[in-house]
Amino acid sequence: MSRLNELRLISRVAQMYHIEGRRQAEIAQHLRLSQATVSRMLKRAEAEDIVRTSVIPPVGTYSELEGALRDKYDLPEAVVVECTEDRDGAIMARIGEAAAHLLEVTLAPGEIIGVSSWSQTIFKMVENIHPQKSAQAKYVVQTLGGMGDPSVQTHATQLTTRLARLTGAEPKLLPVQGVTTSREAKLLMQSDPFVRETMDLFGSITLAIVGVGAVEPSELLARSGNIFSSRELADLADAGAVGDISLRFFDMNGKAVKTPLDERVIGIPLEDLARVDRVIALAGGSKKAAAIAGALRLRVIDTLVTDKFTAQRLLEP
Repeated sequence: MSRLNELRLISRVAQMYHIEGRRQAEIAQHLRLSQATVSRMLKRAEAEDIVRTSVIPPVGTYSELEGALRDKYDLPEAVVVECTEDRDGAIMARIGEAAAHLLEVTLAPGEIIGVSSWSQTIFKMVENIHPQKSAQAKYVVQTLGGMGDPSVQTHATQLTTRLARLTGAEPKLLPVQGVTTSREAKLLMQSDPFVRETMDLFGSITLAIVGVGAVEPSELLARSGNIFSSRELADLADAGAVGDISLRFFDMNGKAVKTPLDERVIGIPLEDLARVDRVIALAGGSKKAAAIAGALRLRVIDTLVTDKFTAQRLLEP
């Protein structure tokens, strides 16, 4: 009976602490025990299965999908958001809201943020960020050339400068084409001191925020002019490419697809992205499922923010 008596006292201590909300010192005084004994009994209560911890996810959150994504893709973190419509506009809005909150609560002082400039989902994130007063970043670095068609040119510049303003950082723009006409043109553009200054910061980025694109470019990217020709995109697909991050292409198995087209892109290479301490990818939509799966297998993404419909597709065999 001695063990049963011992468990009975442990149960009473656990009840007072977890249900009645009493502090350990108060319990010790009430039961004439030492505080060290109370602390040991609370640990024993868990070991004896007297106290069990239950986490009940709120409605509208998807911890099971997030856990399954972490397991399947060996992914450090996943954020799966509620979305009532399996439609690109609605998905981008919800992902943007969740990513904005994630950035606000995890931003560290002095952070150097790298951001891909031609992403509508990242733009939605920026629209939802509140001005940061405590944890202010140092730089916001544009990681893909932002010059393009004048009708959409302001998008790339506004995204970078607005994010910098909201995070208290200095913007570092990349005022050149994302895709040049030739390797020689790229080398010439990179010789500009302002361009060189921004690109020299690629190796210092501590947080990268990226989108994931399918081989077929998004409407915004297509209108920007920062794309390859239809023939070149077809060649990429023939080479096994399923998607890109900042116009660096990869296949379904997460292997980089290297072609001479790489020599014409002014932006952060996948090798540099892999060295960044934290990479957050914002991506969703039915057209991007294969691209996102390939991107996760690159092992450069630390956190994926996506929607429930896309998450379910990513978990299909």
